[in-house]
Amino acid sequence: MNRFFVFCVLVITFASCTQLSSEYKRTKQENDSLKLHILKNEAEMNELLSSLNVIEEEIQTIRLTEELFSLQKDAEMSDSRREQLKKNITAINETLKKNRQRLTELQDKLNESGINFSALQKTIDRLTKEMDAKGELIIVLRSEIDRKEVQIEELSIQIDELHAEVKTLENINQEITDIISEQDQELNTVYYCFGAIKELKEQGILTGGGIFSKSKALQSDFNHEYFLSVDKRTTTSIPLYTSKATIKTNHPAGAYKFIKDTNGKLTLEILHTTVFWSLSNFLVIEIK
Repeated sequence: MNRFFVFCVLVITFASCTQLSSEYKRTKQENDSLKLHILKNEAEMNELLSSLNVIEEEIQTIRLTEELFSLQKDAEMSDSRREQLKKNITAINETLKKNRQRLTELQDKLNESGINFSALQKTIDRLTKEMDAKGELIIVLRSEIDRKEVQIEELSIQIDELHAEVKTLENINQEITDIISEQDQELNTVYYCFGAIKELKEQGILTGGGIFSKSKALQSDFNHEYFLSVDKRTTTSIPLYTSKATIKTNHPAGAYKFIKDTNGKLTLEILHTTVFWSLSNFLVIEIK
């Protein structure tokens, strides 16, 4: 009887141990699975946070408001400044495009992970709004650059037109100057000649002259080429290379005089040029 009782106790004890061992194994497996799941979620969370940090750092480096404010204040934008802004905009667009893609991928990962992390979702939403705002600023900045370029082009056209007008005015002014100079030269050009009476008559410069009459100067057609032309403003003396001379045209007596050199040769000295040429622009001198 005692042996049978002991046997029964042993059987029951063995069965209980076997059942406890199976339960332990199942519990351990569930615990291990939970740990793995936790570790997996933690790794995914760390990856998400790390990616968000990278995205936020890149977004914070974009300074569009300052660029736009500076551009609006810049009345005259140089070509180099404009080209640099275009390059900056292209680089910023690429950065925003890349980070939008990253945020989309993070959102997908968050949805797939099943993690209900509201703070992380708010961060993703905030960064998305920030990038949208910067995208709008880029549009404004691009529009401002285009407006500046139109202004520069219009100013360039106006400058070209002004240059053309200035050139035209310069040409007109030069023509007027040339005309005035030519007229001034004509107004101040006078003519003189000297020669023996026979030679002067042959040229038609002197006519008449006899025992009872004086010869007259420039009474009919005469040879204009026989005369020398000079500027009356600068011509104050005329060498005659003779010892005797008589002025045959009409000139005020007090406006000139004859001077002899050491060899007895005469030079006509014009004392008052304006007065001397006031009655005639032609001077005829008879030499003997």
